[in-house]
Amino acid sequence: MPPSFADLGVPSDLVSALERRSITTPFPIQAMTVPDALAGRDLCGKAPTGSGKTLAFGIGAVARLAGKPSRPGHPRVLVLTPTRELCAQVASEIETLAAARGLRVASFYGGVGYGPQLKSLARGVDVAVACPGRITDLIERRSIHLGNVEIVVIDEADRMADMGFLPDVRRLLDKTPDSRQTVLFSATLDGDIDVLVRRYQNKPVRHEIEATEESISLAHHVFWRVAAGDRVGTAADVVTASGPTIIFCRTKHATDRMARQLDTRGVRAAAIHGDRSQKQRERALASFMRGDVDALVATDVAARGIHVDGVTAVVHFDPPADAKDYVHRSGRTARAGASGVVVSLVTPDKAGAVRKLQRDLGVPTVTGAPDLAALAAVLGEGSVETVRRTRAERDARVRRHGFENTDRSRRLNRSGSGSASGGTPHRKKRPGDGGPKRTGWSGPTTSSPRRPDRDSGWPADAKPSRGRRPGEGAAASKPGAPSRPNRHLKAGGGTKKRGPKQGYSR
Repeated sequence: MPPSFADLGVPSDLVSALERRSITTPFPIQAMTVPDALAGRDLCGKAPTGSGKTLAFGIGAVARLAGKPSRPGHPRVLVLTPTRELCAQVASEIETLAAARGLRVASFYGGVGYGPQLKSLARGVDVAVACPGRITDLIERRSIHLGNVEIVVIDEADRMADMGFLPDVRRLLDKTPDSRQTVLFSATLDGDIDVLVRRYQNKPVRHEIEATEESISLAHHVFWRVAAGDRVGTAADVVTASGPTIIFCRTKHATDRMARQLDTRGVRAAAIHGDRSQKQRERALASFMRGDVDALVATDVAARGIHVDGVTAVVHFDPPADAKDYVHRSGRTARAGASGVVVSLVTPDKAGAVRKLQRDLGVPTVTGAPDLAALAAVLGEGSVETVRRTRAERDARVRRHGFENTDRSRRLNRSGSGSASGGTPHRKKRPGDGGPKRTGWSGPTTSSPRRPDRDSGWPADAKPSRGRRPGEGAAASKPGAPSRPNRHLKAGGGTKKRGPKQGYSR
């Protein structure tokens, strides 16, 4: 019989906080590391993604904090994470424990304004969960000081190395007291990570759970042979058959295009990648977690650090670069003992690369035809007839309502310069749009309506035309005359380069 959290020495108030979340039995990595973390020892934890590492170090950190609250700008626990999404999720996970002891937890990452983060520091933060770049900026601004840090946690250390953050991590560790407890978790403990262990940890206790073939196979893995033109339809069918799905594409452009194409097939989708603002990424992820969209289409920015309960399928729309990326992508499903499926779509030009990937993973080099019935059977969702009926209902909804049901996902997929789902660019209302002419424009306004936007579906009279620019005389409005004068014509019939625009502003 596995031990309970109380058996591991976890204080009763934290045990109660865990029980309120229906967490009563420790995962193996937690059973191994929590006693050493509570004892204040330096430790290294090696475990595959989704194994419960956050609670493993979170319990120890919160349990060891005692005494008065932290001074403003002087946290006592520093948790370093490689990505913004992981930073926010780790902070949320620890906060449920810290609330039982009245401790304050805050996250610090880039892509958002400094204001709320500075206010948190001014109130006092006990546990600071941060990305290396933003915490370095705050140190340079003298808004945060690491002289009182008692515990440092480095989460996903191998990912830190892959992203080039280790120099920043070393500089941050150099600013903390030598007496600190240093906890490190990583999927690998060799190379640059071993250097970090030898330099910054004091006789660390090492606990390892190998990512064996059995742990990789917690999900049902299939490799399907498809034509390039059939991939989108097959991915849409997987979402229909499986439920909440994360689809991985190789490039940012492919991610946006995939989200649009799923929309047109009646599958609500949101895209997440590095070119989206932090707010857009947070909205897309929150919408997926609430169930407002069926599929999250992502680049490898989401392969680590995103933990969403109930993800039933992962689709490798584009094959990953190597076996390591495959494991991290696939780890978004079948987490914490839940069931899940992983589908790799293999086009003829990628067959050789996929066979090498299968050999590196130690799985059979078998590629078969798409089989939705097998996925439905694995997930317990019924027979292929159920899949076909759901797909037919989805197609009927698209025919009946057009794209009304995909408006929400279209808004989520709108980038800063326009709509990623093929709509018109989203801009603020300009002066002169439906009202007086623009400030700074001279001359009378034309009375002819502007041509309606092709994709917006707005009526033609919804977008009045702009006022004339300087030099656009009455001749420009005569029948047959161009709507705008040639920029290079001059009165004498020759040409001349037009100078800076004057008398109006865009």
